[in-house]
Amino acid sequence: MYKTHFGLNSQPFGLTPDTQFFCELPSHLEALNVLLIALHNGEGFIKITGDVGTGKTMLCRKLLNELPEPFETAYIPNPHLPPVGLLMAIADEMGIEYSRHIGQNGLMKLINDFLINSAVNGKKPVLIIDEAQSMSIETLETLRLITNLETEKQKLLQIVLFGQPELDEQLHNKAIRQLRQRITFSYALKPLTPQNVADYIRHRLRIAGMGNLSIFSGLAIQAMHHYSRGIPRLVNILANKAMLSAYGKGHSSIGVKQVYLAAMDTEDTNTKFRLFGFRKRYLLLLLLAIAGYLWTPMASIL
Repeated sequence: MYKTHFGLNSQPFGLTPDTQFFCELPSHLEALNVLLIALHNGEGFIKITGDVGTGKTMLCRKLLNELPEPFETAYIPNPHLPPVGLLMAIADEMGIEYSRHIGQNGLMKLINDFLINSAVNGKKPVLIIDEAQSMSIETLETLRLITNLETEKQKLLQIVLFGQPELDEQLHNKAIRQLRQRITFSYALKPLTPQNVADYIRHRLRIAGMGNLSIFSGLAIQAMHHYSRGIPRLVNILANKAMLSAYGKGHSSIGVKQVYLAAMDTEDTNTKFRLFGFRKRYLLLLLLAIAGYLWTPMASIL
């Protein structure tokens, strides 16, 4: 609705993970480097965790686009499956044909044969699983069994798990402690800092064709960071609503008011009291200090 008003070529703050808008923020770039280094080193299990909306799926898709030959990827976006269902999903992604009544052991053999053939041909299969925290203990154990497929010199399959912090809780279950011990590289995505939020917003505006990258005021950026808690998905939602609000009033820039209205209209934002960067307790201390300063001259007069 506001693309023409702001001179944009595309929607800058959509919620669909579009790798064209991938921003090389310190935490995300570091996580991507960890993934690439670990995969090139031939590590078996790699884990990336982050809270809801911190950019795991965007990072996952960026990895899918970045891996060069001889890597071959299989991507499971929804692993909330029973053990045999996971094996079927993996076989489908790898292009393995099988009978629907083959059973778990039969699927394991077909996957093993496929991986051995890939190794012979110099290929490096990588299984990437998003939303891994939704997997049951039984399915995670099946995943571990797949990693038993190896030659004397190399793993036949590398696995990357993307999940919410609940994944770490599951991995501490004694029933799958062998799986936890096989995770050689892990990284936890961090929330954005205020400077990260500013860089993130300007980056997305630039990719969308915006000429004026400073349409969000400095205070608006600070408010955006506070209300979003540095979570990229919430930054996108708030920025989009703030721009809609400015467009509705015919404004060419976005200030604190538009961000505040967007936050009041958005679930899961941090709406705790804060004024100009001061938390309530600091503001109270400031008021007490001012009162003490005023009281001293008054007391001397009396």
